[in-house]
Order: sequence, then C-alpha cells, then structure tokens
Amino acid sequence: MRIEVTVPNLPESVTDATLLDWHKQPGDTVQKSETLVDLETEKVILEVPVPDNGVLQEIRHVKGDVVGSGELLAVIETEARPAVAEASVPEAMPAKPEPAAMPEAARRPVRFAQPMGPSVRRLLIEHNLDPAQIRGTGREGRLTKQDVLDFLDSQKRKSAEALAPERKPQPEPSEKPAVRGAEGRGERRVPMTRLRARIAERMIEAQHTTATLTTFNEVNMQKIFDLRNQHRARFEQEYKIKLGFMSFFVKAAVEGLRRFPIINASIDGNEIVHHDYYDIGIAVSTDRGLVVPILRDADRLDFAEIEKAIIDFSQKARDGKLSFEDLSGGTFTITNGGIFGSMLSTPILNPPQSAILGMHVIKDRPVVEAGQIVIRPMIYLALSYDHRIIDGREAVTFLFTLKELLEDPVRLLLKI
Repeated sequence: MRIEVTVPNLPESVTDATLLDWHKQPGDTVQKSETLVDLETEKVILEVPVPDNGVLQEIRHVKGDVVGSGELLAVIETEARPAVAEASVPEAMPAKPEPAAMPEAARRPVRFAQPMGPSVRRLLIEHNLDPAQIRGTGREGRLTKQDVLDFLDSQKRKSAEALAPERKPQPEPSEKPAVRGAEGRGERRVPMTRLRARIAERMIEAQHTTATLTTFNEVNMQKIFDLRNQHRARFEQEYKIKLGFMSFFVKAAVEGLRRFPIINASIDGNEIVHHDYYDIGIAVSTDRGLVVPILRDADRLDFAEIEKAIIDFSQKARDGKLSFEDLSGGTFTITNGGIFGSMLSTPILNPPQSAILGMHVIKDRPVVEAGQIVIRPMIYLALSYDHRIIDGREAVTFLFTLKELLEDPVRLLLKI
C-alpha cells in the first residue's frame, strides 16, 4: 500500500519550514514511529515520524528545500522489499537530459550492486563512473552524493596539476616572505539557521519598534544562600530535585507583576493589553541559538514545580525536542547571563512583551551593614522595559520590590 508522508500542520505564526536532513534514503526499510526527516522552523526542529512499516520509495524534496503545511515529502510502500535496483528520482530534482554524445552503453538502464540514493545514481551514470572506485562514507559504507562530488573534484584537481606549468622558483633568502599569503587565513561561509535568522530579525524588530530603557539594582543573596543551605537536603529528599536560584526569581517576579500589572502588559496597535495571568519565559541557550520556553501560570507553581519545569525545558532544548506550545506566548521573560560569567548587561525585549529581567553572576563583594563592612554574595539585576507604556517610576519600583523580596525570601511565602 502506498502511503504519502506530508509536512505536519504548522501554527499560524509559522508559514513554512526548511528541510534539514533525511534520516533514510530511497530503498531503505523504515519502521513505524522512527524519525524519517527533520524540518527546521524559526522556532523549533520538527521530527516527522514514519507512519507505518515499509520501504521508502521516493523523496520529493532535498535538504534545504522550503516546504509548507501539507506538502508531500515522501512516499512509503508498506508491501515493498528493500530496493537494490534504481529508486525513483525526486520530482524536486528531475534528471538532466543525457548528452547526445553519451555512449550507447551509458544510456542503457544501469543497476548497481549496492543501494544508493537517486542523486548518487544519476551522477554515476552521467559521468560514467564505477562505484567500486569511490570510497563511501555513508551508513554501512553506502555512497553519498557528496562522496561522488568529492571524487569528481579530486579527478579535476589531478588533471589540472598534470597540465599546470612548472612552479616559480622560491624567493631568495634575502627576500621577505609574503605575510598575507600565509596558511591558516582561510574563510568559511555557512548559511544562518532558521532559528538564528529569526533571532536576528526579532532583535532588530525590538530595537526599531520599542522605546527601550534599562534600570539596574543589586541584591544581597545571603538570606537565600542560608535558606537553601538549611533546607537543601530535605528539599532534594522530598522532591528528588535540587533547589536552585531560579525558582526564587520566578516567585519574586510573579509577586512584582501582581503589584505592578503594567509590567505584565503589552501593546497591540493603539491598545494596551493587560494580562491577568503570569506566563514567564525562561531564556535557554542552545547550540542553535537562544530559545525562550514558557512557564505557564507560574503563579500556581510551587518551588519544586518551577525547578522541575526549568530542568525539563533545558533538557528538551538541548535535544531539540521543544514544541511550538513550549515556545508560544509569554508575558514576561527572565534571562540569566550569569551562568556564563556576565557581570552586567542590558537585555533586549522579547516582543510583544514590555519588560525583561536580566540576572548576572553572583560574586562575593564588600557591602556595608549596620555601619560595618562585610562580605556578601551579591548579584546585579537589570530590567529593560518599553518606555512607551512603562514609566521610569514603575520600572524602578518594580525592580526595587524584587530586591526586597529576594533579600528577605520569607516574604515570598507570606506575600508581604
């Protein structure tokens, strides 16, 4: 039975996706639920699974193609056996017409002893190559398109070297060597990923469409350190998770947003949208770029639930498993540059949100308490905000409220 594999339905905010990589090639046996192809969007990587056991008969798009919702990606035959003969050529890459001068033997159908993709077969036929002369780097020694292209390049280089004139004599010892021609000064160009391009777009958008200001304050973390040290073992025993710092900042942010609801608002055209819920974005750094999964209804979560959710987000982000739902929405964001050693920075807004809190590295510094100089673990906080709807008084007072709550964390439990 023929089964068509199509692009999954994409959310309204995502118009298309880029084909990132095929995990199978035509002629391969495929098993239900294993990943067939990866699609990259501006937010997440989508893994398209195999719908049923069978053999991959053809693929309709190649790496780098842009596809939309419902578009045909591949065809699977559930009753077929793995193909050793020629597999069908993707419609997205029609075979080139054969030159008139091509020998008759090369124009006959060619069958190869080992399975390989249609693009590989076409190259071998067009250039009259023997696959046994080319080293395969694919799975189980399978030839890939890049293997054939590399082989052709090496043949061209050998031909060029054979026809090249003798090299010029080396400069005399008294001559100075050319510096700019030294080895190790190469350049590489790689295309931006969809996520990186989207991040760049949103950063420019934030700077061009908002009136951003940043206010700073510092927080004495000593009481939070003492509280964690006092209850850490019992907390880990009870919830099977470590008590970190982020849960304190999320709790403080939610309480601050309760008191200053304009910080939790956003602009939509000529209207201010007030949100009566608290969906807190937690910025997570990945190899592909910065992503911001959302802690929904953070006001209803306890410390353990917040810590578990953050760990889950971090793991899913590293594995590329975050979903559209994980990344959609948000009314306020917290970003922690301190994990990389940042002492101070001005975070950029995450539109349409109107404010973002930046955390930084915790350092022992001398402070004055009751007229005495003491050493305390201190952290700088930065609040960037959209001055179009948030006044300086509200922003400064909001950040000072966070300072008071964090310096006396019992108030977070009593909400005072």
